[in-house]
Amino acid sequence: MATGKTGNIEKILEKVRDGELRVEEAKHQLKTFDALGFATIDLHRERRQGFPEIIYGEGKTAEQIVNIVQSLRNNSVTRILATRVSKEKAQIILSKIPELTYNSLAKTLSWKDRQEQTFLYPGYCAVICAGTSDLAVAEEAVVTLESMGCRVERIHDVGVAGLHRLLHHLELIQGATVSVVIAGMEGALPSAVGGLVSHPVIAVPTSVGYGANFGGLSALLSMINSCASGISVVNIDNGFGGGYNAGLIHRMIHQER
Repeated sequence: MATGKTGNIEKILEKVRDGELRVEEAKHQLKTFDALGFATIDLHRERRQGFPEIIYGEGKTAEQIVNIVQSLRNNSVTRILATRVSKEKAQIILSKIPELTYNSLAKTLSWKDRQEQTFLYPGYCAVICAGTSDLAVAEEAVVTLESMGCRVERIHDVGVAGLHRLLHHLELIQGATVSVVIAGMEGALPSAVGGLVSHPVIAVPTSVGYGANFGGLSALLSMINSCASGISVVNIDNGFGGGYNAGLIHRMIHQER
């Protein structure tokens, strides 16, 4: 659980006063960012928001990603996530930091300190996708949630063209804290799920579909105009955004309990 900046400063200063922490180490812990020239790494992101800065891999070189990961690890971060990392970049990065895990479907790189618990909270989140073609976006949501310490139940290929497939998993879905629902085409699945559950639903439109799908725009508009209550919508193909929002909700609910 992240604490406020003031509380952290007080604890560090108290340790210095009591001789439990050297001045140089205290200065290192109070450092708020690491300037790499091409990037300025926010070292206090976890203290403010509960999770370290995420690395968006698209547009960055493999060497830049390596340097960012090393900066985070050198500053006591225990969980790291990089999204939109191509297979070619991942191979270069893994040759230099083999401790990372690459998910080729999600195009993510992740890492967790060995002493860090895998799951930080009870319960689970559901990641539900309409079709096999949506799996890459769904898996990005899964990796994001797992990187945040949340347990995930995957429910695949249950689109509205065969609604009985969704109902087969109804008990599992209803038991989740929050559901991330991924769909392309007409984007109807979040409405179907939203009418069956009492928890929040994060809808993720995908660019899957024929020409009139307009690269996911039709699914996005369908989800925004959902008649079911409790549905929030993130951007097209943004599995990370759907997973991250679900992770925040899951964490807040279980921290309160």
